[in-house]
Order: sequence, then C-alpha cells, then structure tokens
Amino acid sequence: MTTAPPNLLAVRKLLLAHLDVDKTRARADDLESAEVGIVGDPAHRGGYHCGSDRVITNDYSVVESSRDRTGLTRYASALDVGQFKVRSGGATHNLRTFSTWIVTQCAANTADTRDIREVIYSPDGRTVRRWDRLGKRSSGDNSHVFHTHFSFFRDAIKAGRDQTRLFRRYLTEIRLIEGSIQMFCKHGDRGENVRALQYALHNIGFPPGTIDGAYGDATAAALKQAEASIGVTSDGMTYDADSYTRVQALFVKRFSGQNAQQDANPALITTPPTQPRR
Repeated sequence: MTTAPPNLLAVRKLLLAHLDVDKTRARADDLESAEVGIVGDPAHRGGYHCGSDRVITNDYSVVESSRDRTGLTRYASALDVGQFKVRSGGATHNLRTFSTWIVTQCAANTADTRDIREVIYSPDGRTVRRWDRLGKRSSGDNSHVFHTHFSFFRDAIKAGRDQTRLFRRYLTEIRLIEGSIQMFCKHGDRGENVRALQYALHNIGFPPGTIDGAYGDATAAALKQAEASIGVTSDGMTYDADSYTRVQALFVKRFSGQNAQQDANPALITTPPTQPRR
C-alpha cells in the first residue's frame, strides 16, 4: 500500500504548524489539514502521489529519470499545498506568492531545491504553470489554480533526506519563524542568496550578467533597473525586504496569464551564463 514518507510528513507538519493560524476552527485564510496531501486518492492513476503498488506502465514519475527508477518504493513522493493567506513581516503572503518564491528558488538551483522534480502552480490564480527540472512539461490541469503540487525525486524520498529546509527558509524569510534572513544581501556579498537574486533578476527581464554569486556592479545595476521599472528610485546596492517584495511582484506580473510577455514562460525558465561554484 502506498504510504506517506516521514520526510514529507515533516514538511506537512511544518507548514500546518505555521500556516494554520487558528487551529480551533476552519478558516478560509488558513491552510487546513485536509489541504496538505501526500498520498493520492483512488482517482490518481500513477504519478508521484503513488508508490510502487499504484504506478502504471511507463509512468512518467518512474521512467523519465534514473533518480526515480532507482528510488521507487511504496512511498508517495509528492506534496499538495492548498490556499492560505497570512500577514507577516509587513506583507500579505498567500499560495501564489509562496509558489512563485519556491519556483524562483528552484530556478536558482539553490542547494535545498535539488530534490524537487517539478512544481505545478498558478502565479496569478488564473493560469497554470509547471516548472520542470527535466524540461519535459510546461503546464498542468486547472485544479492547480487552487493548489500547488510538488514532486520530489524518488531516490531522495527513499533515502529519507530532509525536505523541510526549503520550506523552513520560506517561513523564516516571511518572518513567521525566527532565524537568519539569508535571502537579503548587499553589494560586495557572495553566496547562494546572491545567486538566487541574480537568477530572479534574469528571469524578470533584467539580466545581471554572469550568475556567479557575487553582488557586484552588474547585479546592482540590474536591481536598480528592475525597481525603476515600477517607479522606485534606488541605487541597487542593497537587496532588502522592500526590494524582495518588488522583485516578487515583477515576477508575478511577468508570468501572469493576463500580463505575460510573449517570450515569458516560467515553466521553461531560462538558464543564464553561470560560473561554477567553488
């Protein structure tokens, strides 16, 4: 029988602990227990919500990656997250902003995203997009307007690798839990947080040059141009909470169904020039 693995149950527990604000009653703004699913219901025919007893012939969740073929067990390897709205850190956060943030991190290939195969989501509550690490698909069915689907490579689930790090980082960065704000950075900094910013700038149409994890003049100039595009004057030297909010808004605007540019497809986010990490 397909079962929920401990590492995805830990993600589920973490999200419910902080996004189900009022645990005494059901509220539309809360992420409720029934809205965070791992094992597929009987209607699921194959896919990452199914373990070895329920996959189908030539199931894409098995045959397209050696990581899935070698990792196939009775464990489900997917997580669905439903709608929520929470106010924290001076901003309102919801399923759309959460999903957009996750996809940005996946596109930046941050260390805590590398076990994620795909994210099926809606950036605007109207259109459905798919970020696929293997580049096989770019969309999903309309149910994903109301929930976001995460597929994890099966070998990571089989190995029991911790999958909470990315989601804990999100909760930290929107200030729902305590921790260092690793995403913010400034001119002269180096690291994964700078790489994530550089990828985000590239994908919203303000390329910072080589993605090297170094916050230099080119990155500052790109951030300055991005903020200027929405009427904000800055020197681009500091990426703080205000700049983060603006970049996320530009990402949603660029990839929303109504405002999308013709060459903008977040399921096929491009990879700019990079330098190997040392």
